[in-house]
Amino acid sequence: MTLGFSIQKLENSSNYLSSSDIQSFCQLESEQLTSQYPIFFARIVYHDCLLKNHHEVIHYGQDQAPFSPKTLAYLRSETWLTDFPPAFTLHEFRLKDFSSISYICPIAYRNQKPEYIQIITHEPLSESLQLSVKRSAILLSKYVDVYLDYGRQKTEIQLLEDILHRVGHQLRNSLGLIGLYAHNLCLGLEDSPWQEQATIIGESIQDLDTNLNELIDCGQGAKLRVTLQDLRSLVVESITNLQPLINQKKLKISIPDTSTILKIDRLQMKQVFDNVLSNAVHFSPDSGTITCNWQIFQDEVLIKISDQGPGLSKEDLQKVFTPFYSRRRGGTGLGLTIAKKIVLDHQGTIWAQVLSESGAQFSIILPRPRSVN
Repeated sequence: MTLGFSIQKLENSSNYLSSSDIQSFCQLESEQLTSQYPIFFARIVYHDCLLKNHHEVIHYGQDQAPFSPKTLAYLRSETWLTDFPPAFTLHEFRLKDFSSISYICPIAYRNQKPEYIQIITHEPLSESLQLSVKRSAILLSKYVDVYLDYGRQKTEIQLLEDILHRVGHQLRNSLGLIGLYAHNLCLGLEDSPWQEQATIIGESIQDLDTNLNELIDCGQGAKLRVTLQDLRSLVVESITNLQPLINQKKLKISIPDTSTILKIDRLQMKQVFDNVLSNAVHFSPDSGTITCNWQIFQDEVLIKISDQGPGLSKEDLQKVFTPFYSRRRGGTGLGLTIAKKIVLDHQGTIWAQVLSESGAQFSIILPRPRSVN
């Protein structure tokens, strides 16, 4: 497995990471290092962003007796670490009362403590083994970065859930009161031409209450009501809902003729496409083109929705899924945050990028059932 492919797999699996996962990953890396002579000891120090403390993983080579508690305490004291070299470079450090050779390969420096790989060897490392240690450090750094991003996502989603729960119940009380008044108006306006309008108000309140319940369910992480759904039909439905604005701006929508079946919560996933396509329509110039396409793989589908608008700034790329961040006038800054949470709940991935020519692109990866063509 190449380093590039390993990093890509890490990015695609970021939704599933946990503290035990990163510890297991470090354990595998340390085992791999100590399986190569002359390395007989590997120690990995890393920061767990969810548990908010530093951890270490230690592994000994075959037939190597474990170090004494005194020796381990000396290594953990880091009194021997008189200098912290640049990341991903291998440096030799002398250890007190050690005849063996000690190397460290720094990874990062977080929360006022270093992260690094420390190895102890019987003899100097060859160039190929030095490269192997550096590659392990780079891969571990990427793993920690993805894990850190997952921690940020988890915090943001928790914030969103709390906000939706509080705001949702406040709105529900107001809607209930308006609905009661609308019902009373219907009774009091019997045989009046205004009764029809009072009835429409009451029906609209019911629709708003239904949508609000769905929003609160999403915020509380309710169990997904998954069914088999046709991807193209769902996207077309979202486009149809936006047709008045699409016609007003004379936009062209490009969509594939092919489709696939997904096992998803239809209402929630439609909300994802509604939010992403609504942004694309809003930021598209008059007579522009919005392109929807997808690539179907054995276990997943990659969906891309791009526009020809002004694109995304560096700040946008960092904050586009953050609650309350919006460049749309009058926007709540919750649409894309909710979309991301729904995609994560479906064990998928969503990200934004700037196109080289112009415009922005949102990409979504969703799992698809193997048994369905």
